[in-house]
Amino acid sequence: MEAYLSRVLIPPNAQNNMRLPTIQGVIRRRILANFHIEPQVMQQHLPPRFRPKLHNGQAVAGICLIRLEHVRPKLMPEFIGISSENAAHRVAVLWDEDGVEREGVFISRRDTNSQLNHLLGGRVFPGEHHQASFDVAESNSEIKLSMKSADEAVSVEIEGRIAVELPPSSIFSSLPEASAFFEGGSLGYSVTRDSGRLDGLRLETEQWRVEPLEVSRVFSSYFGDEAKFPKDSIEFDHALIMKNVAHEWHTADDLYV
Repeated sequence: MEAYLSRVLIPPNAQNNMRLPTIQGVIRRRILANFHIEPQVMQQHLPPRFRPKLHNGQAVAGICLIRLEHVRPKLMPEFIGISSENAAHRVAVLWDEDGVEREGVFISRRDTNSQLNHLLGGRVFPGEHHQASFDVAESNSEIKLSMKSADEAVSVEIEGRIAVELPPSSIFSSLPEASAFFEGGSLGYSVTRDSGRLDGLRLETEQWRVEPLEVSRVFSSYFGDEAKFPKDSIEFDHALIMKNVAHEWHTADDLYV
């Protein structure tokens, strides 16, 4: 099916900058594993146009681990859709545009186990993806996931079970407070091969409902790199999970930094 969609979506005379306006599907499972980071440290890893969106004086960044199913161009039948495991390293950001403060997420890297996402990302839909392998074991209440990129640049591990409240060490006082913070980050900008241009993509969901994930292990080689994030500047904060949500991805205008 991926080969078929690749032929349909990239005809021989396609231009590299063609974009499908809308992609739809189902978020079967999405985990947001979040860290709080000293703002001045986080700023060093952002394009100068962005500044961290703070909560209780801390920047908030993390990994979005998402399983997508039945993904296909809008109005195409569900049976042709594809499934994939994906990871995005991201940080909540603010920036000014036309005199208005905007908010969203800056995505420094995307990884996927889908060859189609790898081929089409940055061409037919925004977001260039690196190839990666995922190992997932999950039940209705527990999950164990690991990811390793093919270029060996990034690895991620997380283990946890659904809980009822955030850990007491979190900078968020309640689940509704955390939920509202992340719901505002539906607009994402991803790095591209063009260092001055970011791909824009907006997520729209039919509903927004997250649950806490009590984590027994979490690791990211990116956030664990002490050359980027000194040990006393970063701390795991909490994780959230959402399941079985119909969604659409909409292309947003590129952002130049």
